[in-house]
Amino acid sequence: MKYDLSAVMKVDLQCEKNNTDHHTNEITVERLIIRRGQAFSLILSAERLDQNDIQITAETGPGACEQKGTLSSCSTDPQRCSSVGKCWSVKVLSGSPSAVTLSVLCPADACIGLYSLTVKSGSYTSVSALTVLFNPWSKDDGVFLESEAERQEYVMNEQGIVYQGVDEYITTTNWDFGQFEEDILDICLKLLDVNPKCLKDAAEDYSARCNPIYVSRVVSAMINSDDDKGVLMGQWDGTYIGGVLPSNWNSSVDILRRWIKYDCYPVKFGQCWVFAAVMCTVLRCLGIPCRVVTNYQSAHDTDQNLVIDEYFSDYGVRPKPNLDSVWNYHVWVEGWMKRPDLSQDSFYDGWQVLDPTPQERSSGSYCCGPAPVKAILEGHTDVKYDIPFVYGEVNADKITWLVMANGSKKKILSDTKTVGQKISTKAVGSDSRQDITDQYKHPEGSVKERAVYDEAVKRVTGLIESQTPRPSVQMKLSLDGEPLNGADIRLKLLVKSENSKAQDLTLKMSAQVMRYTGTPAADVWSNTADLQLQPNTEQTLPFELPFTAYGPNLLDNNCIKVSVIAMNKSDPKEVYLAEKDVVPHSPTLKVTVSGTPLQDSEMNAEVVFENPLPSPLKNCSVTLTGSGLLKQTEQSSTVELGPGQRITLRVTFKPYRLGPKKLVANFDCSTFRDIKASVDVNVRPAATRLGFLSFRR
Repeated sequence: MKYDLSAVMKVDLQCEKNNTDHHTNEITVERLIIRRGQAFSLILSAERLDQNDIQITAETGPGACEQKGTLSSCSTDPQRCSSVGKCWSVKVLSGSPSAVTLSVLCPADACIGLYSLTVKSGSYTSVSALTVLFNPWSKDDGVFLESEAERQEYVMNEQGIVYQGVDEYITTTNWDFGQFEEDILDICLKLLDVNPKCLKDAAEDYSARCNPIYVSRVVSAMINSDDDKGVLMGQWDGTYIGGVLPSNWNSSVDILRRWIKYDCYPVKFGQCWVFAAVMCTVLRCLGIPCRVVTNYQSAHDTDQNLVIDEYFSDYGVRPKPNLDSVWNYHVWVEGWMKRPDLSQDSFYDGWQVLDPTPQERSSGSYCCGPAPVKAILEGHTDVKYDIPFVYGEVNADKITWLVMANGSKKKILSDTKTVGQKISTKAVGSDSRQDITDQYKHPEGSVKERAVYDEAVKRVTGLIESQTPRPSVQMKLSLDGEPLNGADIRLKLLVKSENSKAQDLTLKMSAQVMRYTGTPAADVWSNTADLQLQPNTEQTLPFELPFTAYGPNLLDNNCIKVSVIAMNKSDPKEVYLAEKDVVPHSPTLKVTVSGTPLQDSEMNAEVVFENPLPSPLKNCSVTLTGSGLLKQTEQSSTVELGPGQRITLRVTFKPYRLGPKKLVANFDCSTFRDIKASVDVNVRPAATRLGFLSFRR
């Protein structure tokens, strides 16, 4: 069979040039990936072309049509262009009878996703594929972000930091977002395609993908698997059989690849920081600026009355878990977008809280947000989406009740200041922590903060909560030295009297290993003491929490809650409370690299952990990951590591992408769970023979 080569039109998609111009070349330059609201170029070549008779049709999704904004035709002849829907446009930049260079503009409100691009000229027809993403660089896009430094951080940065621990001892986990690994974009688009709304009505779902509000809400639901084919299955009860311990993860890439490999079956297991980090990867990949945020002393207000009820038994420990709780920390993400659905001005534009952790249903699905941070700050709890729940997380009042043996309850403390502490995110352009608490609420105890709280409660319940009088005895627990995992923990109790009479107090002290969600995992220690408190004086009582008590129970629960209940012997109605969250500090993991950090040049990495305990460690493993540096996770393991012995992982690798990258190491064993360390590698082009290397643990 002979072909008429003269009837062939070649279309050069200019992938390398266009992808570089559109900030997508980090993904690939082998296919066309553009950002909406920005022109891209095509070069057509054939034996003969009519510059005034070139038509381009872009369509996405099933049943594409102009009315739904999923199909648009444009032409070099203006009379033949679409006049409805989201209109694309084309113009001739230069041309000859056999070659024409075109500039094609995808509108700034186009639906994102995979498109079919049909180019026709006379008898010539060519069909190509391209992918359209949101565009934070375009002023006309709803996700436009003005600062280039912030765009580099919140869209382009493939590495980040997740903050954990407690508000008095903040720990960091380096996370590999890896949004530009070549297969991640297709996985993110698959995530959109299997969401329940798309499965129910694909044409409507594809049409709605023009809206970052809609897309971010869908992603929030799809990161968890509670009511769909979502990415991650949550687990909080300490049982992780058949899956990965949540604290083992440090890369979204591993999780998303595992999800797609097993036909969109949920990956086991995730907890809040894992859900949030994976969502950050997906939003950055799709072009929505995103950052991971940690809220310490984070309330889970199940009935959304903006009050958290906590209960203690009269012997000093927490009884069975309550529906309301205060988590040591909770992690969500913020996405940057406009909110024209809420106001005609820009009042609610900017950062929006999005929480993929399955906690409460929102409009029937386990998702949360987008909730404008500005609405949370001002107590506007009656706007969309899920403001009462998020407001409660950062600013609910906490009421503590004492439950007596006969079942009766006594209110012993009303706390308006504890919930919502040191709200944290990674700073722009550095690995330092940025405190953004003031973006969520006014200073605790200020007149403005109380006025906003009252307004928030009124909008939700119509009621104003009365305050409990200040108790006459103040108690405070503090550490007496650094709490080291593997050693006894020294504490001291300060008791201060504001009473004119002496009091004989019975102190009931206890310690519980806690899950970070605020629920007890094990009672590990208790003690009782008597204290004669003189009028208007302070007294200090030191005590120790033995490692033999807390060590075997700590496992993946990294926090110990120490509590003291004080009762007046002569008046049992006089009850006082002090609490302290303690996170034992883990040993050090060391990771180093050697060699010049040049693209495709050989480098070496070494990870070392030494057992500091006088007893052996069981089931030890070391892993190393890093997008742009390692193609896959590297691992070393040993059954037992004796006292003073080391486990070492050595890896030879060649960086394959340019720019700042990060190797993230993880050590895990039966005693110390998931100790992290990292090293920065700034990869330069091989031709420069220049490189920069820094170490950060």
